[in-house]
Amino acid sequence: MEVSYGIEWREYSVSDLFEIKSTLSFNKDSLTNGHDYDYVTRTSQNQGVLQTTGFVNEENINSAKTWSLGLLQMDFFYRSKPWYAGQFVRKIIPKFEVSEKVALYFTVLLNKKKASLLSVLVRDVDSTFLNMKLTLPVNGSDICFEYIIDFIDFIKLGPIEKVKSYITENNLYNLSLTIDEENAIKNFNNIQWKEYSFNKLFDNIIQGRGLKKDDQIPGELPFVMSGTTNTGVVDYIGNDIRVFPKNSLTIDIFGNVFYRNYSYGQGDDTGAYWNDNNSISQKAMLYISTVIQKSLEGKFDYGNKLRSSQTANFKVKLPTTTQNEPDYAYMEHLISAVQKSILRRLSNYLD
Repeated sequence: MEVSYGIEWREYSVSDLFEIKSTLSFNKDSLTNGHDYDYVTRTSQNQGVLQTTGFVNEENINSAKTWSLGLLQMDFFYRSKPWYAGQFVRKIIPKFEVSEKVALYFTVLLNKKKASLLSVLVRDVDSTFLNMKLTLPVNGSDICFEYIIDFIDFIKLGPIEKVKSYITENNLYNLSLTIDEENAIKNFNNIQWKEYSFNKLFDNIIQGRGLKKDDQIPGELPFVMSGTTNTGVVDYIGNDIRVFPKNSLTIDIFGNVFYRNYSYGQGDDTGAYWNDNNSISQKAMLYISTVIQKSLEGKFDYGNKLRSSQTANFKVKLPTTTQNEPDYAYMEHLISAVQKSILRRLSNYLD
């Protein structure tokens, strides 16, 4: 048994999926103090963000959940919050509902088209873009966003080139589900749920400390800060700082949650969550990280930053045992079943 999508692949015209619009621009002299908006330019550095700004005016604001396209290097960047634009920037407006994971998937597809856009004059970019084709998974007559989301969940485990080693290290050549994994899927609608506070789930909830870029010494320790790019790992450092343990979660000031299966350092815009006795398995921690991410989604931004000290009494619903304790075994079996199902779908790419 496996989670079945029944997908096929279908070619879509970009014009059926997106609109492309010019942006109203102004130069950076018009910016104000603040962090509520990104000021996006045609550069590709820092995902096109030259700096942040406070409110400037209403008419120039570009909506969140869109993409920017800088007409210098033709890079697409997803914008999760409202933004202002400098010169030579287009906005790409989706005709479908966008979540963070769907945005990641389409960002990759769109950026694969940049070579075609670089080959035409700027005046022809809009028409060239709209006439492009994207191949997408479908279930029946609709795009299968469930598959896209599960695909991104898997990719977060690491680059595709690491999938084979992941299978080897975890002895997953036999991707058939165990009885426990089958039951985890079958019984999903019948499990009992209970709310648990963060300080019930984790023995330690610790905010990191600031370390300026200029003070960072090159080394081998992953250094985590806020953001989703590269799961928040901004560099590898050799500074003498506090090292946080593997098998832990990080939650940044925007509510982005990542599981860490390695030791790391972190800045003051990120908090670490773990247990001293390492009692929760990796798969159960992955389950918990997903649930926490869902509970925090859309609640925090530059104007309302999340600090770990706030989270002790935050609550999430988890499967529970008859003894009113988190059912970590169930969580582990369910995550294992989902991982095996996704691995089976990716097997065609590994041959």
